[in-house]
Amino acid sequence: MDAFSELIGGFGTALTPTNLLYAFIGVLLGTAIGVLPGIGPAMTVALLLPLTRGLDVTTALIMFAGIYYGGMYGGSTTSILLNTPGESASVVTAIEGNKMARSGRAAQALATAAIGSFVAGTIATLLLALVAPAVADLAVEVSPADTFAIMVLAFIAVTSVLGSSRIRGLAALGIGLTIGLIGIDPTSGQQRLTFGVPELADGIDVIVVAVGLFAVGEALWTAAHLRRRPLDVIPVGNPRMSREDFRRSWKPWLRGSAIGFPFGAIPAGGAEIPTFLSYVTEKRLSKHPEEFGKGAIEGVAGPEATNNASAAGGLVPLLTLGIPTTATAAVMLAAIQSYGIEPGPRLFDTEPVLVWGLIASLFIGNTVLLVLNLPLAPLWARLLRIPRSYLYAGILFFSSLGAYAANANPFDLFLLLVIGALGFMMRRYGLPILPAIIGVILGPYAEAELRQALQLSNGQLSGLVTPLTVTVYVIVALVLLWPLVRRLLPRKPTVPLLSEATHEIEEAHSHHGLTTAVSVERHPGDGTREDPGTGRPGGP
Repeated sequence: MDAFSELIGGFGTALTPTNLLYAFIGVLLGTAIGVLPGIGPAMTVALLLPLTRGLDVTTALIMFAGIYYGGMYGGSTTSILLNTPGESASVVTAIEGNKMARSGRAAQALATAAIGSFVAGTIATLLLALVAPAVADLAVEVSPADTFAIMVLAFIAVTSVLGSSRIRGLAALGIGLTIGLIGIDPTSGQQRLTFGVPELADGIDVIVVAVGLFAVGEALWTAAHLRRRPLDVIPVGNPRMSREDFRRSWKPWLRGSAIGFPFGAIPAGGAEIPTFLSYVTEKRLSKHPEEFGKGAIEGVAGPEATNNASAAGGLVPLLTLGIPTTATAAVMLAAIQSYGIEPGPRLFDTEPVLVWGLIASLFIGNTVLLVLNLPLAPLWARLLRIPRSYLYAGILFFSSLGAYAANANPFDLFLLLVIGALGFMMRRYGLPILPAIIGVILGPYAEAELRQALQLSNGQLSGLVTPLTVTVYVIVALVLLWPLVRRLLPRKPTVPLLSEATHEIEEAHSHHGLTTAVSVERHPGDGTREDPGTGRPGGP
């Protein structure tokens, strides 16, 4: 009952007029930016991150929760209306949702996506309120060696999703860890990788890195592959669902919630695998399997619910362990850290008003999202007609403005350009952005935990060995060696559901120009259905 009483107190914080206003603004801005073609939720959050500067920390994070959910909903809109997923987790929505839209059922597809997101988000947020305090209590007992091992697992996991492009993932992680090392060594006081530049002594602001890699890098990439042909936007009326649509959707909503939350809550989780598992599950259980591939409403309802449940589940490791499992969660971690607050096991004890206000605001933002976006769907469809050249010019302008406002330092604009160029080159050679941004954020903390563990053991490597670390390192070894083991094992259809999901992933990614390893930032280059993967290198 303690969690419920704390949650009620959180609603007291979140329901103040000021916080309600900022939650509404966050949902509105998050949806308006996230619905634009080629912009996923991670880029939306990174682009709007500077807007929260200057606000009270609780108010800022409540606004950020609205941006988070708004950006997630915007990705489903582009998937359905343009067949342009902003991230790999939205590929499944595009498979069936765009078919529904092209058969004249765009309103129904948007409605089941919105309502499914609300149902799953509400269930998953309730589970978050119940699970997170228990996880935090257990995590308090974790030693520095254990924390370092868990971070190593997170590093390896984000580079090894389905084993699609491990070399590129590790290369991107190395880039992120290198950027995170720039500055003054906390132990020796020596400068590292500053090359004699005084402005680099304090390191590079995570906000500058996030905005540069996501927003500027994507804008430069799109400008290099811009196509002048107009977008084929499907007109939309007010989203509505018939009784038959509700009858076919409510079970996928619940199943999607059950599938998505556990995957998101695992430190090595994410939304990509569960969305495809949800799709395959609904295809197996549907009474209308012949409609799959032609616009089955279950194929939109289940994966969209799974995606949102996974997003809420991802806040469990973020708040309790300080470990993000997706690029969007990584940018949210950067936002929390910008206020001098470090997520981790003691956050629920040191900042209870902040944490429970944030969790309560997720309920509010989820409700505002549903109430706001159902009637405004025709407006979002018209926003999709903004010329790409104007859109990305505006992104570059606001990115520069936000990066400068973060520290009022002109040198940050130079860094933004350099990191944006780095983001462009990473896209050019197929390196995923997620491992890089997680390396930047978690690298310094992993280093600090490693040094603390070695100090406690007087420099002996045996200090890194505990029952938990042995278990974690075994898991890491299995993740690294699994591709080799899989080649040596005889091919047997032992887990048909997972194998079918893997086949669906490869097929959908091939259609949309995405690779599994590039799980967030990789999406169609020109936003058109005719040539979705222009210029995008595939995974090895």
